[in-house]
Amino acid sequence: MLNRKSILATVLLLGLTACSVGPRYKQPTLALPQQFTAPDTASIGVSPHADASDPEFWHSFNDPELSSLVQRALTANNDLRAALAHYDSANALLREAKFDRYPTVTMSTNVGRQKFSSFQAFGYPRNNRFFNPEINASWELDFFGRVRHNIEAQRQRTLADASDLAAMQVTVVGDVASTYIDLRGRQELLRVALENVENQQETVRLVNATYSAGRGTQFDTARARALLETTTSRIPELLAAIALDEHRLAVLCGLSPDALVSELEVARPLPALPGSINPGTPADLVRRRPDVSASEERLHAATEQIGIATADLFPRVNFAGLIGLNEFHGDTPFDGVSAVNLAELNIDWSFLDRGRVRARIAASRADGDAQLVQYQQSVLLALEDVENALVSYARSQDRDVQLQLAAKDSKRAADLASVRFKNGATGLLDLLDAQRVELQAEDAYAESHSNSALSAVLLYKSLAGGWPQTLPPAAKGGRP
Repeated sequence: MLNRKSILATVLLLGLTACSVGPRYKQPTLALPQQFTAPDTASIGVSPHADASDPEFWHSFNDPELSSLVQRALTANNDLRAALAHYDSANALLREAKFDRYPTVTMSTNVGRQKFSSFQAFGYPRNNRFFNPEINASWELDFFGRVRHNIEAQRQRTLADASDLAAMQVTVVGDVASTYIDLRGRQELLRVALENVENQQETVRLVNATYSAGRGTQFDTARARALLETTTSRIPELLAAIALDEHRLAVLCGLSPDALVSELEVARPLPALPGSINPGTPADLVRRRPDVSASEERLHAATEQIGIATADLFPRVNFAGLIGLNEFHGDTPFDGVSAVNLAELNIDWSFLDRGRVRARIAASRADGDAQLVQYQQSVLLALEDVENALVSYARSQDRDVQLQLAAKDSKRAADLASVRFKNGATGLLDLLDAQRVELQAEDAYAESHSNSALSAVLLYKSLAGGWPQTLPPAAKGGRP
């Protein structure tokens, strides 16, 4: 049966334990626009199959090879595995911090033997044996919330590392998709160049035949060959760019650079553009972007750090206890076994060092202010990314339409010029000019179409698409 003093002490202890000093975190309020203001946002459309929040946006391109590469990168990319290891480390530190809420119990044992010579023992040599097992316990009584602030700060740092992992997933998926689209775009440019080389070779053959028949000049032959050699000179550059993309994709998938060459060297058409992309609202973006989440979580951790520093203005109370045995055997009548018990309450109060404590508090507040500014900046940068991506995507589609028409018309003109030249109805200069315009128009359209697909990827990336729940395996050594 507890007496009144014990009950009063218990109530007081519980009351003190509930006390916590320092500021409480409040989510910053930001004035966000109701919708994005990029031109032609409405024309981008809304489609449930191309929602920006879709964690597997790459399927909207309807390219099985792209989907396969993304899945391989998500499970084997080394940057992702490193980010996962950082998250595992932070999670382990969080588990360690949570143990501060409970007593720390350790055990130690001293076992030994001492031999004293007659000179050391005043002419009576003797042997002593001792055995001292002890169990030690210590517990910081968290009266002012220092431990709780520390646990919450570590929890927020762990969440920030988890958000960094998600942001890395967005980056890796975006890099895979962008590199793959660039690869297919380069292969399309190579196809256009090879097709034009074939056409221009036929033109050179016709010019040579005309010259041999005495109806042409060396000037005509030189001009036809110059156009052919100029077109042919683009092929090595395109082959080099294709090889670089193949190597990059292999490394993104955690493979050696040459591992995917045979798989990717087979040319395929550019992935089809998504029919429409729903950008959502700026408020949705702020909730979805992992880099913004990481910045807010670090702001929360900085706020908790102020509470840790503020707790040093108040006493730090530690309860310590010891239970053990002291067993001693020697050549004296004073050997035997005795119990050892100790309980103490330690109070550490830095009230005489308040200047340093308040300096640490001021530093923590300044760090919190800096983190708040960084959070606000991360939101503004996220909005800027989306606005820029929306503009690029909308304008690139408009440009595609015009360049596609130009490519078709220029090809038709080149075909007609070739027929007219063979029939003697037009001169060589008209034919070469038509072929040159055809090459430029087809190049421009192929590059523009590739850039449109890249703009779609950039839009998904800025909207934090590609944030799947797939995690790569733990780094070597396993998780703690």
